[in-house]
Amino acid sequence: MSPDLPSLIAAVRTNCAIADARHAADMTLCTYLLQMREFHRWERGLPFGAALARDEVGAWIAEREAWWTEIEERDFAPLPLGAGPADPFDLAAINAALEPAGLLYGAGLLGAGRPVFFLAERHSQTEREGVPVHCAGRELARGLLAPPAASSGCGVEGAIVIRRESLARWCWEKFEAFSLRRNAHSAFAAVVEAYALDDGFDAALPRWLDEQVETLVLHELGEQRVARRLGPDWAAMRLALPSRRADLCVRAVRDHLADLEVTLPTLLARGDSASIHFWFANFDGLRELLFPTLKAAYDRWRGGDRGTALQRCAARGRDHFARLAEQCLGLHRELGVGAGAAIESLLTAPEAVCGG
Repeated sequence: MSPDLPSLIAAVRTNCAIADARHAADMTLCTYLLQMREFHRWERGLPFGAALARDEVGAWIAEREAWWTEIEERDFAPLPLGAGPADPFDLAAINAALEPAGLLYGAGLLGAGRPVFFLAERHSQTEREGVPVHCAGRELARGLLAPPAASSGCGVEGAIVIRRESLARWCWEKFEAFSLRRNAHSAFAAVVEAYALDDGFDAALPRWLDEQVETLVLHELGEQRVARRLGPDWAAMRLALPSRRADLCVRAVRDHLADLEVTLPTLLARGDSASIHFWFANFDGLRELLFPTLKAAYDRWRGGDRGTALQRCAARGRDHFARLAEQCLGLHRELGVGAGAAIESLLTAPEAVCGG
């Protein structure tokens, strides 16, 4: 029996709102307002770059925050399916029921205790290195934060989930931010040139989207390779961390391992310059703080060294962050739930920075 689509969409949107109500305050004010603006644009079905009336957005935010206050303490709602209500975290059963309707449902954790839900039209389903890759298309329900990629977020162990619409919006946000403050020598300026974005964002988006979906798949494959090596203790360690900063540091270490082992070497081997530029356009925050010399190697690649410096730097980085990851696990095994402060101190010490 086919699900009642309007009721299903309403239930998933309600669960998205409950999650937002509990965790929107975790963002900085600037990030929150930017994300709310784009969320408003998505909910209203407005195109990228559509002018937004400040009063209208302000009223929408006030209305949304009032709703959040009403529902913050509610339990997540079961999803109405043809065979009856389903637990919103029973991903395998839900997606099995939705597959005939061409829909894809996701529910995963963005961080410890921070669930993220979505419902979308299924775009495609493929396999890479024996790993199922599910691509979501047009999104019917989503929350404030919409990460474009995740592993095991659809109920199939080890599967990769890519949200194309979320990735498209992320690409638009990057282009919009660059357009407001152009830097002709930045990595993103090279992205603009590679994809001819100044000639029309909508025309350039399909190629950009296809290529960056591939980059996300490479990263997730790298994440899975690293996860197998680090073992289940890594997830247990993250759940025991006492602060958001500690969790961000740990995530940065694992992201480095995934990209230095798989993503960057693969893009270099393929000569995929546009994707390398885009990767470095997003290389910032804690990842850059932990590995500042990687950008110098990127500059040498741009200068024509054919990736020699990047390959050497990536190899040194892999060894460095592998040691850091093992040190974090060692502290967790030794100190248990009390290891969080020691792990944060380790990852914020000068020695945590890779000078390769």
